[in-house]
Amino acid sequence: MDENVWVYRPVAAYQSGMDLTGFKVEASDGSIGKVDKHSEDVGAAYIVVDTGTWIFGKEVLLPAGVVVRVDPKEMKIYVDRTKDQIKNAPEFDKEKHLGNPDYHQQLGSYYAHPRPRPML
Repeated sequence: MDENVWVYRPVAAYQSGMDLTGFKVEASDGSIGKVDKHSEDVGAAYIVVDTGTWIFGKEVLLPAGVVVRVDPKEMKIYVDRTKDQIKNAPEFDKEKHLGNPDYHQQLGSYYAHPRPRPML
């Protein structure tokens, strides 16, 4: 894997210490929910998105590397995955999976391959 999927991309405009809680999250094909929790742990940064009614009130964990842009003015985060790609990711259970290295490895592998081509 060339890029660490658990690290924010420099072009995403994420700044350390930024509180992303409550930011809306936009997939490449529409809104998926709001940030419920986030972590900026070195090499293990992520956002937890409350999907509301979109996938029946579940939460999803997205590695920081899928974030392409953070817009603090509009309180939005843009990710480079589709709703289906996010919905089909390994299921997330906050009680079991936060801090679980096996889950992070599984999820990291899911989101690392295939990486979409950069938007021009």
